Parts: sequence; C-alpha cells; structure tokens
Amino acid sequence: MAAATRGCRPWGSLLGLLGLLSAVAAAWDLASLRCNFGSFCECDFRPDLPGLECDLAQHLAGQHLAKAVVVKSLKAFVRDPAPTKPLVLSLHGWTGTGKSYVSSLLAHYLFQGGLRSPHVHHFSPIIHFPHPGRIERYKKDLKSWVQGNLTVCGRSLFLFDEMDKLPPGLMEVLRPFLGSSWVVYGTNYRKAIFIFISNTGGEQINQVALEAWRSRRDREEISLQELEPVISRAVLDNPHHGFRHSGIVEERLLDAVVPFLPLQRHHVRHCVLNELAQLGLEPRDEVVQAVLDGTTFFPEDEQLFSSNGCKTVASRIAFFL
Repeated sequence: MAAATRGCRPWGSLLGLLGLLSAVAAAWDLASLRCNFGSFCECDFRPDLPGLECDLAQHLAGQHLAKAVVVKSLKAFVRDPAPTKPLVLSLHGWTGTGKSYVSSLLAHYLFQGGLRSPHVHHFSPIIHFPHPGRIERYKKDLKSWVQGNLTVCGRSLFLFDEMDKLPPGLMEVLRPFLGSSWVVYGTNYRKAIFIFISNTGGEQINQVALEAWRSRRDREEISLQELEPVISRAVLDNPHHGFRHSGIVEERLLDAVVPFLPLQRHHVRHCVLNELAQLGLEPRDEVVQAVLDGTTFFPEDEQLFSSNGCKTVASRIAFFL
C-alpha cells in the first residue's frame, strides 16, 4: 500500500478546484466554530475526514466494506460533541489486505502527529506482552497505561495489533473503558478510539468471497451482515485470540467489525501501480507483470486470491527495478 499523504485531494478541473476551495472554507468555518466549544481543540486531534476518504478511495484496493464501515463510524463519532462511549473497531482479514494500512491512515488523518503523536499508542504482543506467564503484571500495566494516557488526553487512539497472539484474558482490563459509563477510575474516556487488528476470521471471510465468486456474485454484493456472524464466531472459537475471556464480544462492546476481503490479481496490480507512483516512477508493464508473476494465488484450482495480499509488493518492486 502507498504511504499516506495528509490532505489527499482529487485535483481536477478548475470547477472542481473552486468547489474544493469552497468545501475547505466551509469545513474551516465549522472546525473553527467547534473549536470555540472545545471539541476539536484537544491535544493534537485534528480530524481530516475528507482527506481520509480520498486516501481510502485512491489507495485501498478491493475493500468496499472496510471503507464504508470505517468512514461511517468515524463520521458519526467525530461529529458527536459528547459521545457516550469510545469508538471501538475490530479489523479482521487475511494478511496483506490493508488492516495495518487503514490503522496508520486513521492515526495520520485524526492526529496532527500521525503515528508519532504522543496520543497514539500502538501495542504489539511481541514487544509489550511477550511472556504469557506474566499475564497479571501485564493486566496491571495495561490498565495503568490506558488510564494514565486518557488522563493526559481524552482524545487518544489505542491500536492493538495481532490480537490473535495476545495472552487470553489480558483484554478484560479494557472492558470498563469500552462501555457506556461516563467516568472510569476517575477518568473521562468517552472520546477515545480503540482499534483491534487480527487475522482471525480471515479464512471465513475468504470462504464467503470464494463462494460469491463461484456463484457469479459481484464482489461488492458481499454484505457486512453476512460476514459479521462468521467473524464473531471465529473470534469466540479461537482459544488464542485476545478477546478470549474478556467479555468484549459477548457484551457487544465493539461498535463495528471491519472485514477485509482477500485480494485478487487486479487488486495486487493496483497496489503495484500505487507503489510505483509513491516512488515517483512511471508505470512499467514489465515491473508490474514481474511482481504479479512472483505472487502466489489460491485456491490451487482457481488461482483467485493473493496469498500475501499486497504485503510484499514494495519489496518485490525494489527487486525488479
């Protein structure tokens, strides 16, 4: 996936430019008005939802559901001056389909400092919770980290990567922070955002996409309603998932499950072209074809979906340049 460019805009005709300037002015007035009331002036929280939508439209290949769910959820949350609970999203799908890319975009377009913002907190099981035998210590530390950071800035973003590798039971300490209470441990946490990322449910999503293709259904006809139950069941049935024994799924504390569909050949091609553009290079058919030829697809008979999505596109391009 291409790197995010803050303020992404589809520049076009003069008419489009004038319309854009008008929209920017209107957005500035609205932001200024809200800033006076304090809802947009917290920490370095500077949401740019039009930029996010533009970037998703241009660079996120093959994910109509993820785009729609993320944008809709964020718009409703950001525009609410007094949300009753934090925004909680759980991203699911096969490797290389764009989960980490979308989470980086959220940080980029919500906080002025992006992933480097002091109010964006990224947790990795390998780095922060490597030893299952220290689960009680990790619980204490995690509760303290979340509470302390929310005390400093209510507009904080917490990213939890590789949820299927977290010690089961650890996430139960987050449950009080994810509900609809107004104050937890003396801290106002209603404006926080929690993003959970995992591959769990990826196989089930792939199967739904494969069955749709075999029955000649358009990919865009796959609905959230048919994927949510299979993803939730996959999470609950996975003894190694971080939501295990946490009550987060059972108590419906997730605001949205965000499915990422497996990527087909033309989606990988889109990723290659994006990466070349990001490098400032013209599209080169021989490079695009070389990357596609070096990509493994499955199932064996149909050769339909990329085994690694777009995960290795950047490294493969460098090899063929």
